[in-house]
Amino acid sequence: MAAGQSRKISAASARAHTRKPKSMSPSKFSGIFKKILFVCFVGLLAWAYQATQPPQPKTCGSTDGPPVTASRIQLKDGRYLAYQEYGVPKDKAKHKIVFIHGFDCCRHDVSAITAYLSPDIVESQGVYIVSFDRPGYGESDPHPTQTVKSLAFDIEELADQLGLGSKFYVVGFSIGGQIVWRCLKYIPHRLAGAALIAPVVNYWWPGIPSNMSEEAYKQHLVQDQWAIRVAHYLPWLNYWWNTQKLFPGLSLIAHSPKVLSRQDMELIPRIFSIREAYQAQVRQQGEFESLHRDLAISFGTWEFDPTDLKNPFSENEGSVHLWQGDEDLLVPVKIQRHIARQLPWIHYHEVPGAGHMFPFADGIADSIILALLAGKKGVS
Repeated sequence: MAAGQSRKISAASARAHTRKPKSMSPSKFSGIFKKILFVCFVGLLAWAYQATQPPQPKTCGSTDGPPVTASRIQLKDGRYLAYQEYGVPKDKAKHKIVFIHGFDCCRHDVSAITAYLSPDIVESQGVYIVSFDRPGYGESDPHPTQTVKSLAFDIEELADQLGLGSKFYVVGFSIGGQIVWRCLKYIPHRLAGAALIAPVVNYWWPGIPSNMSEEAYKQHLVQDQWAIRVAHYLPWLNYWWNTQKLFPGLSLIAHSPKVLSRQDMELIPRIFSIREAYQAQVRQQGEFESLHRDLAISFGTWEFDPTDLKNPFSENEGSVHLWQGDEDLLVPVKIQRHIARQLPWIHYHEVPGAGHMFPFADGIADSIILALLAGKKGVS
């Protein structure tokens, strides 16, 4: 071919070189987009599942867990229950009491009735008190399969291992008071008497009229209404709900003062001075096995309704007392009054001007213990 001679190009070849590349068809684009959406959805589900899973508890005595400093018993299922004793030696005691602590507390919070209890009453009445860490709190092992009834049997086993005899008293404060209802249901034959101090109510108990329950429920802070609702309907979401940062969880977990009454605020310095020494022990095994499981059981669906309970002391061999402050912002007094009317065998004591923390007020612990031991009838 001679230099400078141009090569001929066919029309078809020219069109092939100048033709634009084929664009992606809508169907192929839609397919890729669906795959991306599916991958994102699966990833979101995986993240959501992971976010709802609590970390493993730091069990006391384990390699990475807190040390064991308390006296403990081992239950039949292998769990350990930590306890402490107060008052006269149990072998000399006339009256033996098991104290049940409340939410975000531990065995040391027996101070609610012992810090200002008269030593003369303890000695003259021969009072022995044992307080224990409920499962997951303080130094008691978590109980992953805990139910409404299981703690009542833990208390019975604790009493047996400590040799408290065939009958003993139970005193519970706040959620601990709610647990006394369970003792009255499942181990009434072991009780010499019982005191419920500002016991937490479950708004889904059938015996509480729905309009009364709804009215009392709405008196809570909005954030607490949501937290209680989650605990009842979606207990598996408790951990995420109360640890995420998008909106506030239960106010009590954050130690918010918004739920404290006038009297509660006056008592707080007294309470803080007592709790300062052991506050860090309360949640040391993890918030899920203590706080969040507490919420799920307390506000979940119960196997019985306390308002249907029968008098365990029909022969007047013991008595049951319910104590409530009329300015309690955590537990509605209106529902306690209703329960007391439904159960006329309950000795109901309403404390004027009192909030939720009234057991720490002067003279209250003496009144609670003396009424329990003597079986005195309260004033409605």
